[in-house]
Amino acid sequence: MKLSEFDYELPQDRIARYPAERRELSRLLVLDRSQRSLEDRTFMQLPEYLKAGDLLVLNKTRVIPARLIGKREKTGANIEIFLLRELARDVGGVTWQVLAKPAKKVVVGETYEFSGLRCIVESSTEEGVRTVRFAMAPEEFEQELARVGHVPLPPYIDREDEAIDHERYQTVFAEVPGAVAAPTAGLHFTPEMLNSLRESGVEIATVLLHTGLGTFRPVEVENIEEHKMHEEYYEITEETRAAIVRAKESNRRVIAVGTTSVRTLESAAKDGKLRAGSGWSDLFIYPPYEFKIVDALITNFHMPRSTLLMMISALAGREFVLEAYEHAVQAGYRFFSYGDAMIIL
Repeated sequence: MKLSEFDYELPQDRIARYPAERRELSRLLVLDRSQRSLEDRTFMQLPEYLKAGDLLVLNKTRVIPARLIGKREKTGANIEIFLLRELARDVGGVTWQVLAKPAKKVVVGETYEFSGLRCIVESSTEEGVRTVRFAMAPEEFEQELARVGHVPLPPYIDREDEAIDHERYQTVFAEVPGAVAAPTAGLHFTPEMLNSLRESGVEIATVLLHTGLGTFRPVEVENIEEHKMHEEYYEITEETRAAIVRAKESNRRVIAVGTTSVRTLESAAKDGKLRAGSGWSDLFIYPPYEFKIVDALITNFHMPRSTLLMMISALAGREFVLEAYEHAVQAGYRFFSYGDAMIIL
């Protein structure tokens, strides 16, 4: 398939720059694949589309304050780094792969300073990407990162992070730090809604996938099969694996919350058999991919020509998805990370 087949027009004023006043007050577009129908609702009406026995799968990753703004210690020039992946940690320090801006000539041994948090450049792997080491105990590094780091808002939000983002660019069920982008479909849930769903007989399980910067990297090849996905770390516990197997054996729906949950589940079941454990996923899902685990999906609206738009097109059909997106644009839905949601049934 061609990249141009996953394009659509989106006015700038449809991009949500701030979250809804309350999480559950976001809008919800309901896509029914069997009826090929669209229905406009609010997210607080989501329970009407779930039933006892459904298994809802959440991604429990927690966003870290991955953006650091500071100075080159030797020259005093401005430097900004974006934490991409932790490579190693020991009692003496933590090593990270980072994206640096501006991406000028790398000086190995150079020190960057961020309001008291310092790192030393160890190497460079490609333009703008460097390996740096923070020479302090991991616990101290995490404390300092929480003090000086900024919420890593996506570029399309087009503003600096604010106090509201520390709470709202995080799901209420976030547990394990490591993501540099939020699993945004989960942002709409409240503790009260999750408790209500449990009481109604909906089963809830969790997986872990640390969303990476690759989420925002554009597809740059016209033949999408040539695109290479960036790896992201994932984990599935034995408890979650067993819950999913029981659901599939009893013909109950497995409903993924977010594309990160989809990628985790499908990565762990590449040969059709779901396995517990951890690994690195570079799975690229696009039509005509055949889903092995996921029956339905709760997700946000995604960027034109993106791998995430391709993934949901594999689930609901490209033409139907683009029809739904055109409807959402005309109906005034809010798009992307802080935007509204859809459920694909």
